[in-house]
Amino acid sequence: MYEWLKALHILCVIAWMAGLFYLPRLLVYHATEVVGGPTSETFKVMERRLLGAIMRPAGIATLVTGVGVWWVAGFLVTDIWFLMKIVGVVGMVAFHGLLEVHCTQYSRDDRIRPARYFRMINEVPTLLLIWIVVWVVVKPFT
Repeated sequence: MYEWLKALHILCVIAWMAGLFYLPRLLVYHATEVVGGPTSETFKVMERRLLGAIMRPAGIATLVTGVGVWWVAGFLVTDIWFLMKIVGVVGMVAFHGLLEVHCTQYSRDDRIRPARYFRMINEVPTLLLIWIVVWVVVKPFT
């Protein structure tokens, strides 16, 4: 059971991460388009579908299967590597929430942030992924 659950968890993480990598890039391009123009409207559809069809379900499935892996494996919450992984997961969920906010703003044609901002935050999921993988695989300081 553990191996199947872990495999499903990894697949869900991959799907979620694909969206977390791609959506900020869409917002970079969207930020440079004319409000109300046909390309801007296309980006709205792409962003909405990416969030609704891939990112939200994959994010929820990642969290559910992650709890399942934790439960079945019996990891100790006091293990430093596990706590540091959870810090990374909380960061990933927070980043996802930030993207949800930005997409809602763009769906209303509120252009609060420039393209440069989205280029910068595009690196956040990479850093969080590195953080999580290092703590899970290498388990430093344990």
